[in-house]
Amino acid sequence: MESQLIARLRERIPPHPLVRLGPGDDAAVLRLAGIDQCVMTVDLLTDRVDFELERVDPRRVGRKALAVNLSDLAAMAARPLAGVVALALPRVGGLDLALELYEGLLPLAERFSLAIAGGDTNSWDGPLVLSVTLIGEVTPRGPLPRGGARPGDQVVVTGSFGGSILGHHLDFEPRVNEALLLAERYELHAGIDVSDGLSIDLGHLIEESRCGAVLDLDAVPIAPDARRLAHELDNGTTPLDHALGDGEDFELILAVPPDDAARMLAEQPLCVPLTVIGRFVAEPGLWQTDRRHGRSKLVPRGWEHRFD
Repeated sequence: MESQLIARLRERIPPHPLVRLGPGDDAAVLRLAGIDQCVMTVDLLTDRVDFELERVDPRRVGRKALAVNLSDLAAMAARPLAGVVALALPRVGGLDLALELYEGLLPLAERFSLAIAGGDTNSWDGPLVLSVTLIGEVTPRGPLPRGGARPGDQVVVTGSFGGSILGHHLDFEPRVNEALLLAERYELHAGIDVSDGLSIDLGHLIEESRCGAVLDLDAVPIAPDARRLAHELDNGTTPLDHALGDGEDFELILAVPPDDAARMLAEQPLCVPLTVIGRFVAEPGLWQTDRRHGRSKLVPRGWEHRFD
């Protein structure tokens, strides 16, 4: 029953200084006075598309539902403040499932001092659906949009790419703290998180920035899971193919002026490596280059939701 779930969650969700009135009422009341700019993001996850509930611990699903939204805040260099959670639960076993989802979600919220201020719950005969909406606070330097890359900027990425389906897509670390640190120490012109695929998300960034990018294939950091997946599938795809197109790496792509990019690489201020994998150019389009073949067109690949 929904009332039982609300009662259990009110016992489980800790108090937070931003929440004046939280779960249990028709709407939450938040204390946001003094904040000049907020950002909002929402993500919807569905069983059999974003995870397979029959094969994974529901706590990992709950964690992912929050983490993908935190990754969006990281892409904007925004500090998490508060969020709400909406669930469409299967009728059978829905209460226990909801509690497990929250047990995966809440520790991550607490790590980022994020207030869970409420949400909504429905039941139906379909698969599990989760939607999380977050509010974040913009730093003094302002939000980091997709549309700010300039010709001459370097393409800088965090971490490595590919093979996320082997587990990383559930257990990744949203790069919130990393983005906030980089935004504080260096000049950043644009950013995006890699949810759909390295090449297709870089394509989204250059489309918004109205410029192009040349990707150095030899410089792309390939995750060990990309190599493992290419070996296991044995279908002709290479580790680089997986790095360029697998998606759900949830690392950051940043447009950084050359001098700041050079400082980043020299200082390596994060717990994950920073790598320059290309440059932004005035000519529209996405290009690739490597030692053997020189420069050619790169067709973006990755995940796209398709519907009529």
